[in-house]
Amino acid sequence: MLTKINYNVEKKSNKYYLIIGVIGLILSIVWCSIVSPKLFSDFEYYYNLAVDIANGKPWGDTYTSVGYPIALGFLFKIFGASTLVAKIFNIVLTVISYYLVYSILDKLEISEISKKVIFTMFVVFPISIYYNNLVATEIIFSTMVLLVTNVYLSDIKYKYIILGVLIGMNTIVKPFFMCICFGFFLVDSITSKKIIKSLVNSLIAFIVAAIVIAPWCYRNTKLTGELTFVSNNGGIVLYINNNSQNNVGRWMPAEDVENSIVKTEEYINANMTKRNKMLSKAAKQWIRENPKHFMELGFLRLVNTYGTAGDSYYTTYESGLNDSQKNIIYSIANKAKQIVFYPGILFILLYSVYILINLIKRSTENINKFMLYCCVIFYMFTCVYFITEGQARYSFPVIFPLIYCFNYLLNILIRKVKELL
Repeated sequence: MLTKINYNVEKKSNKYYLIIGVIGLILSIVWCSIVSPKLFSDFEYYYNLAVDIANGKPWGDTYTSVGYPIALGFLFKIFGASTLVAKIFNIVLTVISYYLVYSILDKLEISEISKKVIFTMFVVFPISIYYNNLVATEIIFSTMVLLVTNVYLSDIKYKYIILGVLIGMNTIVKPFFMCICFGFFLVDSITSKKIIKSLVNSLIAFIVAAIVIAPWCYRNTKLTGELTFVSNNGGIVLYINNNSQNNVGRWMPAEDVENSIVKTEEYINANMTKRNKMLSKAAKQWIRENPKHFMELGFLRLVNTYGTAGDSYYTTYESGLNDSQKNIIYSIANKAKQIVFYPGILFILLYSVYILINLIKRSTENINKFMLYCCVIFYMFTCVYFITEGQARYSFPVIFPLIYCFNYLLNILIRKVKELL
């Protein structure tokens, strides 16, 4: 009888997740059907590159990472090039992310009601729906982050080899993702207290990831004639976001930088890798000479990333919606982001202090492994954005960790209130 009761509860629980997932799918389809933004900037670049790849043309010129255009180009080769194919691809990835979040939550020792709340918030989070109509890297990258998280929490054979393969694939989408190998080391060494084993596992993941990206690095090296990583746009991003003319912490034309390198004959005649090195060197020199301005820009970048939902305007760009409708869409996304992100980030900061106190006391048994993992993931992305560039769409990969932290904090507050009553 007891087994039967548990089975029925589990069956009912799964049905709930299925219903919420279907609602999210319907909302995404309706959104993509009604709102069709015009391609521009990065989105237009990714689309055109995917078309070139589908037509057998060169896979980029090493300027930027092309993991997403390669995947999209493969689909264009089969189904033909159109934004419709890109949208369907996004929706498929979104549905996969629903399952991955469900699977992650299933591995965590939290209440069923918390799992349902977190899953529901993730599925109906405005940006999770809005982004389905963009030709952008965020959905494929974030889905891969969730897949990596799911595998990391699993107890499977050759786990760190599998993680290495997935990390390598996602590094071709966004080059800084290799840093997560260090994150594994931090989480494993703190929670297991087995430093050597944790180091070996993280190195396995790192080496396998390096092997996965090696062919692409070799291809880039052949194109430029010198050793080249996954892409060559790190320098330009660092340069345009760290200079005396940048006072907003966002993108600006490289030509507008005072005594801009991009106007020099040496830069114009250099290959992509040399340009990348020149820009990176100039940006680092400026940072060393202007630490205060750099710190100000860094915090502005974080505000741009976590504090606003300006990315919602990308999803409605020249889509036919009037300004009033666009403002409503922005307001919904902005409020949702602030309600969830601010408390979520606050809790991460507080939990980080708790972690440090426990580390000082050498008592790590009470540290929640997944909470520690969420902190590491958040700081990994935050450090990258603080140094390089802040945009609202860059917060997309941390939607799930911040929703989880928001719910964690909410449960603590509810419990404290009940104790007082």
